[in-house]
Amino acid sequence: MNSEFRHETDSFGRVAVPAGAYYGAQTRRAMDHFAISGRVLPMELIYAMARIKKAAARVNGQLGQIPADYVDPVVQAADEIMAGGFDDQFPVDVFQTGSGTSANMNVNEVMATRANELLTGQKNTKTPVHPNDHVNRGQSTNDVMPSAIHIAARLLIRDKLLPAINSLEQRLGEKSREFAHIRKIGRTHLQDAVVMTLGQEFSGYAAQMNLGRQRLEDVGHRLCRLALGGTAVGTGLNAHPEMAKQVIAAISEETGIEFSEAVNHFEAQSACDTVVETSGVIKTIAVGIAKIANDIRWLASGPRCGLGEIRLPALLPGSSIMPGKVNPVMCEAAVQASAHVIGNDTTLTTAGQGGYFQLNLMLPVAAFKLIDSINILANAGRGLAEKCIAGIEANEEKCEQNIRQSLAVVTGLVPYIGYDKAAQIAARAHETGKTIEEAAGEENILPADQLQQALYGNPEH
Repeated sequence: MNSEFRHETDSFGRVAVPAGAYYGAQTRRAMDHFAISGRVLPMELIYAMARIKKAAARVNGQLGQIPADYVDPVVQAADEIMAGGFDDQFPVDVFQTGSGTSANMNVNEVMATRANELLTGQKNTKTPVHPNDHVNRGQSTNDVMPSAIHIAARLLIRDKLLPAINSLEQRLGEKSREFAHIRKIGRTHLQDAVVMTLGQEFSGYAAQMNLGRQRLEDVGHRLCRLALGGTAVGTGLNAHPEMAKQVIAAISEETGIEFSEAVNHFEAQSACDTVVETSGVIKTIAVGIAKIANDIRWLASGPRCGLGEIRLPALLPGSSIMPGKVNPVMCEAAVQASAHVIGNDTTLTTAGQGGYFQLNLMLPVAAFKLIDSINILANAGRGLAEKCIAGIEANEEKCEQNIRQSLAVVTGLVPYIGYDKAAQIAARAHETGKTIEEAAGEENILPADQLQQALYGNPEH
């Protein structure tokens, strides 16, 4: 045999794998059969699977389920995977068997081969540590994969998405306070409405992110429920009765997140409703970010021929043909990222319907899309917060000018002269090009100081 390859076996027979590879026969076959997209599963999912198997090795060793001298090499292999040392050893396409068996066996084979290398100095996938009998002991793809999705998503939400949402909320809140004294015209239906403050406008954005954070924290409690212990169909066949409880406790201690065993293993393995719910929450936040980003770029439109009520930090030249043009690039990036997340949620909704009897058969694509959404929204949200919102400045002069020119301020006169009379004043101001203050002043409706207060007084909170 060519020295660049070695033979590995599975239940279908012998397979040639690269001599330097840590994966084995089942991974090699999956690479051949699932050459579909060229996209692999996210490493966060692989690391979560390795984390499960690390804890399982220790617990199984303590429970006498695997030889004690296999534990440390398997644990070391898991640690090295989670440190990123074997990222190139997980080549199986996202679009694979619906349970993720190929992905699970890929992890099992890499861990077994590395453990055997540590024990014997040779790369061998099955001897003495076996990928199924030892690394996968007391587990099934059918409980490992949904558990790994929950673990990976929960960690990413804690470490990336929540900090990004917190940053958005904080920056928007800072601007709300900074702009609290700046009056401006409100807008409904893209038309002038009544007077408000720029601070109030930004307080609404901050509140959106506050609610988004609460939604994430709420669904996070359900993500902490793991399917581990159900093995093939939820009955726990071939697993020590204490294994799942102890494995989950070990994962909780290592991550600092309190995971727990699913209340009902048949639900946890046959459905992925919590993943769908999590995606829905992330989509909701994405929709909110898009609304905020769109408002901000409209408010900053101009700089001379648009609304121009705020100024954004200048980050990049905006045009290949128009010198001096600067665009709201971080807003545009955030809107595009939000659209992508919304698309991912559509796929995840379909994946949630992929549970047939005791197993969901769209878990790999569900994992791929959920983790992708978390990462993309976290990056876009953080960029919007730190590179755009933090540097926003108010154009107080333009805000005040817009108020003076607005016809909608006539609303303040309604309690004094009634709706119909106010409408007549607004129509006459529009026809003559005068301001409401000028048109109303000509009729001596109120003393000048009282008229000013009625038209431009402090906005209600």
